[in-house]
Amino acid sequence: VHSFLQQDYPTECYKIIVIADQMQEATCKKLRDMGAQVLVATYQNSSKAQALTLAMHSIDVPSFDMVVIMDADNTTTPHLLHELNKASAVGVRAIQAHRTAKNLNTDIALLDAASEEINNGIFRKGHVAIGFSCALIGSGMAFEADWFARHVEKLQTAGEDKELEAMLLQQRIYTVYLPDLLVFDEKTQKKEAISNQRKRWIAAQFGALRASLPHLPKAFIQGNFDYCDKICQWMLPPRLIQLAGVFGLTFVFTVIGLILSLCNGSNEWMIAIKWWILSAAQVAAMTLPVPGGRLFTKQVGKAITKMPMLAVTMIGNLFKLKGANKKFIHTEHGEHHK
Repeated sequence: VHSFLQQDYPTECYKIIVIADQMQEATCKKLRDMGAQVLVATYQNSSKAQALTLAMHSIDVPSFDMVVIMDADNTTTPHLLHELNKASAVGVRAIQAHRTAKNLNTDIALLDAASEEINNGIFRKGHVAIGFSCALIGSGMAFEADWFARHVEKLQTAGEDKELEAMLLQQRIYTVYLPDLLVFDEKTQKKEAISNQRKRWIAAQFGALRASLPHLPKAFIQGNFDYCDKICQWMLPPRLIQLAGVFGLTFVFTVIGLILSLCNGSNEWMIAIKWWILSAAQVAAMTLPVPGGRLFTKQVGKAITKMPMLAVTMIGNLFKLKGANKKFIHTEHGEHHK
């Protein structure tokens, strides 16, 4: 809220709304004293979709051009609203800002930050470069107010960003990515917290895939290739599981090839070459989007050693997804946020 109070934008032209879900009254009072409108949540099950619906019911929608969605731990630059207004003025209806790490203080936070920048490079900046909509990320998002008000009540899962993506793409509404417009997000610092977060994300992705897959043939016939691309994107396994799978197969075929070569005196070891090429290509593709100056530090080597452990955790999460897409799983952050 403090970050939004510093916006280089007329204060009478925007409104700050905070959804207080299990927040202390002292916090609510402080927010009201700062000038924010605080809505105390009374719904039974916490979800971001319900919070967004509550916020939209509290405003006179025709009085607003856009709705900007931020998480509680997000901060931003003073020119955010100015840049979003410029995009809205030329007819843009859906926008994703460049969400980036606010903290790199632990190995887990560093890996989380790198993962987000990989997504920014491939699914946002990369997709826009070839003419597709960028992927939404859950915060740092802005939508045409009227469109959002009409669709927010249709959100039913913990993967509200993916539901919004599907609705936008079905209506052929293009989502713009603004790579120079920064929103700072606190990265997860503990293994347990990132496990819960990824569990929710995997469940949301699989839920979105199940809901959208029946629409794939129709979207292809109608030439809605942006939507087809999104459905195919949701078929991809989580990145760490994908890496673990390719590296595992590379190791297996290397060992098999060496054993056969030693036994037969042949060149069977060459069967592993394509897997080594695939492993190298995968690492290169995931390294390119990561900003070198900020994330490639001495700490990154230590952080990489945590990846096998996280991969095992992610694979374990695949067997614990029941109900995860229907309820909000809180992501814990640093001690100072408790």
